[in-house]
Amino acid sequence: MTLHELPAPAEIVERTEESASIFTLHLRFVDPARQAAFRSSPGQFNMLGMHGVGEVPISISSDPDETGLIGHTIRAVGRVTHALATLRPGDRVGLRGPYGRGWPLQEAEGGDVVLVTGGLGCAPVVSVIDYIMRRRARFGRLVIIQGVKHAEDLIWRQRYEAWACAPDTQVWLAADVGGPHWAWDVGPVTVLLDHAEFDHSKAHALMCGPEPMMKAVAERLLADGMPPERVWLSMERNMHCAVGHCGHCQLGPLFVCRDGPVFPYPVLAPWLRHRSL
Repeated sequence: MTLHELPAPAEIVERTEESASIFTLHLRFVDPARQAAFRSSPGQFNMLGMHGVGEVPISISSDPDETGLIGHTIRAVGRVTHALATLRPGDRVGLRGPYGRGWPLQEAEGGDVVLVTGGLGCAPVVSVIDYIMRRRARFGRLVIIQGVKHAEDLIWRQRYEAWACAPDTQVWLAADVGGPHWAWDVGPVTVLLDHAEFDHSKAHALMCGPEPMMKAVAERLLADGMPPERVWLSMERNMHCAVGHCGHCQLGPLFVCRDGPVFPYPVLAPWLRHRSL
C-alpha cells in the first residue's frame, strides 16, 4: 500500500458556499510533508472520510499547480456528504488520494476543447476550465456547453458570464425547462452543438453528466466528424474502495475507480449500450 492510499487528517482551511446545497471545502493535510508531496491532475478524485460516518469519492476542483490547498466541490445528497456539509474551517476529515485517470489535457493542447456537462456534471470540469484559462495560449477555442433540467438548477452563473468574456471562449447554456429569467436555450444540450464553432477534426470533447446525455452527445459528435478517440467521458458509479478491489463500480471488465473515472469513448462504447450496467 502506497502513502496516498492511507487516509491522513486534513484540516478545512476555507469553505465556499456555491449554492443552497453545494459547497467547496479547501483542505490542507495536517502533515506538511504530506501536503508538499500531494500531486493531482484535473479529473482525479480523493476519498474524504469522517470517523463513524464513512467515506465518499469527491472530484478535486483545485488547480494542480496550487499546492497550498486542495479543493473539493460537494453537493449534499447522501449520508456522508450531508455530514461534510456541517463542517466549518478548523474541522478535520480523513483524506486519501488522488485516485483514477484524469482528463487528457496534454493531448488536447494545440487544438480546440469542447466541454459538455449536464446537471451537476459541471463540477468536475470546473478544474479543467480553470486549468485552460490559466494556460490559455496552449489551447485553441474553448467551448463550454452546460445543460440543466430546470433553469433554477444552474449554479455558478457569474462564472459562466466571466468565462464567456474570455478570449476564444464560447459559453452555451440550455435548460429542459426554462423560466421567466432564463435567457438561454430551452431543450437538450445536443441543440447547443448547432451553435458551437470548433474544428471537429482537431478538437477534444470532454463530457461529464447523465449517461444518456453523454451517449447522445458522443454519437452526434462522431456523426459530425470528430474522431472517437478524441471523445472522453467521465463516469459516475458507486465507488467505495477507490482501488478496484470491492467491485461496486465495476462496468463490464472495467473498474471506474481504478481505470477511470475518465475513459475514451472507444473503451466505453460497448458498455454504454447496456442500460442495466
